[in-house]
Amino acid sequence: MAYIARPEAKLLAETMVAFANADGGTILLGVDEQGQIIDYLTDDDVEGELVRAMVMCRPPVVTEWEQHQFPDGVVVALKVARSPELHALMDGRVLIRQGRENRPPSGEVIRHLAATKSSGDFEAEPVSGATLVDLDKHVLDEYMRLRQERGSRSLRGNLQDHLIEIGAMLEDGTPTVAGMLLFGKSPQSFLPQSGIIFVKFLGKDARGRDGLAGYGRRVELDGPLARMIERAWNIVREEMRVEAVVTGLRRKELLEYPAFAVREALVNSVCHRDYRLSGRKVEIRMYSDRLEVISPGGLPGYITLDNIVEEHFSRNPRVVSGLFQWGYIEELGLGIDRMIEEMLENGHTAPDFEAKPYAFTVRLHNTREREPAAQRWSSNMNERQMRAMSYVEQNGRITNRDYRQLCPDVNPETIRLDLVDLVDKGLLLKIGDKKGTYYILK
Repeated sequence: MAYIARPEAKLLAETMVAFANADGGTILLGVDEQGQIIDYLTDDDVEGELVRAMVMCRPPVVTEWEQHQFPDGVVVALKVARSPELHALMDGRVLIRQGRENRPPSGEVIRHLAATKSSGDFEAEPVSGATLVDLDKHVLDEYMRLRQERGSRSLRGNLQDHLIEIGAMLEDGTPTVAGMLLFGKSPQSFLPQSGIIFVKFLGKDARGRDGLAGYGRRVELDGPLARMIERAWNIVREEMRVEAVVTGLRRKELLEYPAFAVREALVNSVCHRDYRLSGRKVEIRMYSDRLEVISPGGLPGYITLDNIVEEHFSRNPRVVSGLFQWGYIEELGLGIDRMIEEMLENGHTAPDFEAKPYAFTVRLHNTREREPAAQRWSSNMNERQMRAMSYVEQNGRITNRDYRQLCPDVNPETIRLDLVDLVDKGLLLKIGDKKGTYYILK
C-alpha cells in the first residue's frame, strides 16, 4: 500500500513502476501516511496527473482505479498489478517497491528482474485459429538448413518437438506469435500489424510540390520476418545512390549508406518492436538526405538512449534467437556498436536514435563529414599512383625503390615526380632524406 496525499505525476509514475516491478499493490490518493483524508479530489485532478504519469512509464503500467466518497472527502484507490514486464521511467530508472519506499535496485537485481519477468510473454501466446498447416514448410526447411550450417547442436526428436522447444509452437500444435512471425505462410492474416511499409520521399520532408503526393515509391511488405527483411533490404538497395571508387587496380561500389548499418536497422526494427501495438507497422522512410527506420514500441526494459550501446535487452527473445540461428544476426548484442562504426568509417556522422513512448527511430544521414580514404585517393591520380597508395595501405610505407619495382617499365624520374605529386596533394608524408627516404600516409 502507498499513500499519496495529492496526485503528482512524477511521484505517481515512480510508485506505479515500483509496484509493477514488484508484487503489485494499491496507491491511495488523497490520504496521508497516517491514513487520514486530507484533501478533496476531483476526477480532473486524478485523470490529468494519471495520464501524465502513464507517459513517464516505459512500457505503460496497466492500472485500475476506483473512487470512494467519504464524509471528509474523496479517496481514489489506484490498483497496480504485478507486471510480466520490466518497467522503467523515461529517464531509464528502474524502481522496485520495498516497504514504503520506491528504491532503485542494483544492476545485478535489474538483470535478474529482466530475466525472470516474461517480457516476451506476448510472443509466446498462441495465435487463435492457427494450426501447424499455417506454417510454411519451405521457410522451415531453410531455417533448419541454415541453423545446422551455423554449427548449432543437433536436434532431438522431430520438427514439431523443436518448434515447441524454441517457443514457436505449443504442445497442442498451436503456433505461437513468435512461430507465426518466423515461419508463417501469411503472418499478417493473424497479426496485421507485423508488416513493413517502405516510402521513398522526393525531398527532405514528406510534403509534395503543388499539392501532389510527397513520395515517389510506396511498398507494403508482408510474409515471415526473414522474407520481409530481405525484400526490405533489396528495395532500399535499389533506391540507394551508388558511387564507383577505384582502389589500386580494383573498382568498388560505394553505397549511399553502409550495407551493414542499413541491414542492422532493418533487423532490429522487426526483432525488438512491440507486437502488441495493433495498427502500427514498421516504417522505412527514405528521404533525399536520410534514411529512417521506425519501430513501434518504446525502448524495452531498462534500455535508454544513454546506455543503448553498452546494455542489451530483448522484448522478443524467441524472435531474436530465431533470426540469430537463421544468420540474420551475426553476434548477439554487438549490432548497435558496429552500426555506429560502419557509419563513421564511411565518413558519415553517427546514427541518430530517437525514443518515444510508442516508437523508436534509427536515423542514418547520407551526408559525409569526410570522404572515405579510398575515395580521396582516387581523385586526380594516375594508375601508377593508385598502385603506390595501395602498397602503402598494405605495407605501411613505400620507398622510391619499392615504387620502381611496382612499375619496372617507368622512367625513374617519372617515379620521383609521382611521389612528389602525392606529397604535394597531402596524401603522403615524406620521412628522412636521400637514401633513407620513405613515404607514409599523411
